[in-house]
Amino acid sequence: MTATITSRLYAGEADLAPIVEFVNLCEAHDRTQEGTSIEELRNDLSQPGFDPTRDVRLWYDEAGRLVGYGELWAHEETADGDGFLWFQVHPELRGEIERDMLAWADARLRELGRRMLRVAARDVEAQRAALLESLGFEPVRYFLRMVRPLDGPIPEPVFPAGYTLRDGDHDPQAWADLYNESFVDHFNFHAREAEHVRHWQSEPDYRPDLNLVAVAPDGTLAAFAWCSINVQENERLGRRDGWIGLLGTRRGHRRIGLGRAMLLSGMQRLRAAGMERAALGVDAASPTGATKLYESVGFRTEHSRTLYSRDVT
Repeated sequence: MTATITSRLYAGEADLAPIVEFVNLCEAHDRTQEGTSIEELRNDLSQPGFDPTRDVRLWYDEAGRLVGYGELWAHEETADGDGFLWFQVHPELRGEIERDMLAWADARLRELGRRMLRVAARDVEAQRAALLESLGFEPVRYFLRMVRPLDGPIPEPVFPAGYTLRDGDHDPQAWADLYNESFVDHFNFHAREAEHVRHWQSEPDYRPDLNLVAVAPDGTLAAFAWCSINVQENERLGRRDGWIGLLGTRRGHRRIGLGRAMLLSGMQRLRAAGMERAALGVDAASPTGATKLYESVGFRTEHSRTLYSRDVT
């Protein structure tokens, strides 16, 4: 290491502005077309169960300049016993402080009794990917961000007989049960509780008209499309994107066209809200074949992200 680096834990609201400035500097350098804002970061760090005073850390050089930032997401129990480190390093110090960041994450995961550390690299982050592989991380999964213009025709959704579309503030526990039964067979499943749903429904950009469920003939919630419009992100990046944030079908209601109907319904709602594109993220190896569904209605891959994993050391 060529510079003297110190670090400390997150200390509260006063840290938000410099963190946002730093993250946006890094992502502008990498041309990721992402970034964040104070409101977005504040909302991220207030997720139920997450304690930023223990699981967010900042690194500084000898001049007091913020040069590294990390969030360790390990507060939820998973079958794999894993934790995920999201981090950014100043472009001038890449390759110099990542080991210290990973060591902090390992130590924290040992405290929590976790076995596995996971990190990610975008397709534009070749240097990060090479460093991770040199440190014993192995690629375990690939995720795609897909987009679809909304100015062209959108096929009309066709629901199976007896199924109806409903929007609004759904019962948090019923929605959490729907989510869990839809995703329990997916990679790295994290169960959701009613408190998570209540938090999402309290977010600044939440819109009940974009919170869609399909109701089965017996009244069971059978499928969902949780859509959103990130107003600040769109303003920051000069675009009008809407998100199909979560899309799933409950086991026992699959292979009857519900996923496609919910996807098309979400796209229609986003276009009606004035959006020019629909975006979503998907596991390239989804067991439900989601990628093929998205491609069938016009979505195309915009970029990819590789998930890396290593045993806690």
